[in-house]
Amino acid sequence: MAVQKSKPTRSKRGMRRSHDKLSVPMLSQDKFSKEIHIRHCMTKKFFYHGKLILKKNTN
Repeated sequence: MAVQKSKPTRSKRGMRRSHDKLSVPMLSQDKFSKEIHIRHCMTKKFFYHGKLILKKNTN
């Protein structure tokens, strides 16, 4: 097992942890259905950029 040579400084610890924060997802509103959705993702009703991209199978 590797053993560290010296204690990591507060600065290095802070640099390592700097990317651990949570970010708020970017939300958009669809042009046609007016639904709120995550950017670059389809809505719950399967719209993307105002176009229906998936049809539900009603079998």
